[in-house]
Amino acid sequence: MTEGRPAIPAALRRAVLEEAGYACAVPTCRETTTEIAHIEPWAKVKEHTFDNLIALCPNHHTRYDQKREIPKQSIRQYKANLAILNGRYGSLERQALEWLADDLARATVTVPRGMDWAFGSVLREGLFTIEEAPHTWGSLADGTMGLAYLTLTEQGTEVVRRIREGRPILDA
Repeated sequence: MTEGRPAIPAALRRAVLEEAGYACAVPTCRETTTEIAHIEPWAKVKEHTFDNLIALCPNHHTRYDQKREIPKQSIRQYKANLAILNGRYGSLERQALEWLADDLARATVTVPRGMDWAFGSVLREGLFTIEEAPHTWGSLADGTMGLAYLTLTEQGTEVVRRIREGRPILDA
């Protein structure tokens, strides 16, 4: 830590880590070993604020702060996208979108039948369609067990691409 620079308060540190799901905020990384980085350098702002802090893995932190390989605008966009994802979607929805962003070849999430309530926001916004999977030998005759498929729509595919590429999730 730089001399004279106070530690980031524990509650603020936790909030920044929670925002990113305790993983690197770079969408193609998601490494769980994280550090807290200042978007605007500490030397310039001389304060710790939630809006100016982001969780990065040690590799991306070094590439941003020391090597200047990651543009500040990209880091700002990663932070903005986290705010949109966290304010707009529930935990399972965010996890599904991030899981799909990890591998663009995937387009479907299989969930237990009746879990549509947990994906209400992404369904209402038209990012996914939902359909029941055919019953299998493990399904009960009354239909209380089974699976459903959440499949990305064209709009959902674009959102997942934007998450992966660190572009704005929403059009300005």
